[in-house]
Amino acid sequence: MSLEAGNGTGLSVEQLLALRGVGAGDAPQWGTETPRWSPDGTQLMFASGLSGGLELWSVAPSGGAPTRLTVGLGGVGHLASCMPQWSPTGAAIAYVSAKSGADEVWLWSSDGGADRQLTRLGARIEAMSWAPDGRSLAVASNSMGTFDIYRIAVPDGTAVRLTRDQRYEVYPSFTPDGRILYVRLNEAWTDHDVVLMNGDGTRPRVVLRDTDFFDYHYGKTFNYPKVSPDGRTFLFRSHRSGWINVLEAPVEGGEARPIAPAEADQGDAAWSPDGRAIAYTENHNGTLDLRVVAREGGAPRVLVAPAMGVCAGPAWSLDGAEVSYLLGTPTAPNDIWVVAAATGAARQLTRSMLGGGVAQRLTVPEKITYPAADGRTIHAYLYRPASPCGASPGILWIHGGPTSQFVDSLQPLVQYFVQAGYTLLLPNVRGSSGYGREFEDLNNGDWGHGDLRDALGGADYLRGLTGVDAAHIGITGTSYGGILSMAAVAYAPAGTFQAAIPCSGYADFAHMHGEQELRHVKLLEYEFGTLEDHPDVYRRCSPLYAVHQAATPCFVIHGEGKYPGSAAAKNFALALEAHYKPFWYKAYPGETYYVLGESNVKQMLRDMRDFFDLYLKGTPHRRADDGTRPHTHLSGVRP
Repeated sequence: MSLEAGNGTGLSVEQLLALRGVGAGDAPQWGTETPRWSPDGTQLMFASGLSGGLELWSVAPSGGAPTRLTVGLGGVGHLASCMPQWSPTGAAIAYVSAKSGADEVWLWSSDGGADRQLTRLGARIEAMSWAPDGRSLAVASNSMGTFDIYRIAVPDGTAVRLTRDQRYEVYPSFTPDGRILYVRLNEAWTDHDVVLMNGDGTRPRVVLRDTDFFDYHYGKTFNYPKVSPDGRTFLFRSHRSGWINVLEAPVEGGEARPIAPAEADQGDAAWSPDGRAIAYTENHNGTLDLRVVAREGGAPRVLVAPAMGVCAGPAWSLDGAEVSYLLGTPTAPNDIWVVAAATGAARQLTRSMLGGGVAQRLTVPEKITYPAADGRTIHAYLYRPASPCGASPGILWIHGGPTSQFVDSLQPLVQYFVQAGYTLLLPNVRGSSGYGREFEDLNNGDWGHGDLRDALGGADYLRGLTGVDAAHIGITGTSYGGILSMAAVAYAPAGTFQAAIPCSGYADFAHMHGEQELRHVKLLEYEFGTLEDHPDVYRRCSPLYAVHQAATPCFVIHGEGKYPGSAAAKNFALALEAHYKPFWYKAYPGETYYVLGESNVKQMLRDMRDFFDLYLKGTPHRRADDGTRPHTHLSGVRP
């Protein structure tokens, strides 16, 4: 299916979706996750969707064709927190997969034998680490109803439960002498204790307390304590300075210190093999560079400084001479690179953009700023069609979160609409991360109001651009982007937007509090306070109760599957219908609440374009009713 793009580039939707790792295509994404050096230093292992499904691959540090290591990881749901890991000897790779029906640890063997299932926990596994001797692994699992640390024997898979606290205990890391550091969250998921215990679970004691750092992913934001090669200290992330910085603390307990204090968010810290240096990434307005700092302190050195791009996942070679990393840009997905630690000379090991001039046919965004209503500065990405036919309609694209950020990464769905002849603005409205704690907290208890005013400022910015049809501006986004799109329908002044597509959003937060999974409840209680104490905040921020004043045609979209959430979107559509508001509605089957499957995403993009073309370009909706047309009438449908 061609895009029929306004700029004539002719990229297909299949090509664009392949760039984000959905299905096979002309541009597979090699570096899906952090590459890991083999213990002998001869290869880098990584996970990728190159073959149409997630697989383990390896590539030599000198380059050359990658080699597939597995045949079907299958059902991997938590790859970012359970990265595949080499055993200390290099004889095996441990990875987490749900291909047997639930998360379990599997072992790939370097001798060519079949992968085999190691664990039988039958529940979620959220983190994993090898013991130094390679004879066991530590994992975090909710096998007994709450996340605890288990020690798994290799090769027989015997599991021993090491912790039993009702609080979440996650992200175990071994010290060189075989003890275990792990993270324990408080009830609100705002405070983290780092606990040191013996390898058999005895003598646990808190060696670090870090407070006031909300962890929406129940540990992933704080992440693993990263133990130094000599076992004396560990690295962790903290919000205590007003920015997320990397700090170092003694394993036995004591004062923590920042490794390179900065008014910027830092992450992905990695020790050099000799423990004398630390590599990490630093975020400046969505550009993430790669830096190195000496352990004893001093000025950090920028090792890789992309003009526009995102460095991620640094890992040191065995001899400490090189650092591997991922690099993605707005016109290219992640690829694996290696840089010399001494000179900064870099080389690319994998090439996702395989011919066809795909990168050249994508739009490079411009970074812009515009003033918010209260005088603050809002940062955004502006995408313009290459050869618009007359003035192009504008679309405001809102990110999820709300604690998240648009960065210098590839946005295939955005590129789809740019090529369809739209001008798009991606703003980092208040509540976004990456601009300091104060900015991130500005929308606490104020969802759909202060941040919506920032979005309205973005719409005004679009209207003021030469070449933009000021009379036809739309808004869309997924998750929190869907929430803010619903808020735009309910709260924005008449005439502000001519079309809105909320994808997988929520319109009633009291209902969400009672229906949704625990992390969403914790998020609401962190941002709004408890429902019992602050029902007025929950109602004020819920667009459902202001649908009667809606003046914007709306297309409500969500996925439908085994997880809850569909009632939230359906109720918003029902409220629009009850008040005789113009709307479309569609649920895509076989999904979670989000639309992720390749065939559904392709259909969703066609549906979204039909809606925007109708209301922003005046193009009649002529597609034959083949059973995929969105509903415009929901009478009798109840969640």
